[in-house]
Amino acid sequence: MLDLSDSWSGFVSAEIIRLDAYRLPDIEEDEPCDMATAIDVAIRDLREILQFWGSEGARARAIECERMLKRVLQAEVLPPAS
Repeated sequence: MLDLSDSWSGFVSAEIIRLDAYRLPDIEEDEPCDMATAIDVAIRDLREILQFWGSEGARARAIECERMLKRVLQAEVLPPAS
């Protein structure tokens, strides 16, 4: 049985941390990125975009995600431009 005679026994405390503060750094445009990494990053980005849908941050993340996917598609899938 819970003893509530102590004023602290019914009090619960927690520190709220933002997970986006612990994100891995984004892949720079000149950094090589393979297809598997690009897909993994895109999935993470899409989750974040959906969570903050309609915000400027979500829009910026979508633009970054599109640029990364285009870059990897060009480097890994499409034939070199002649």
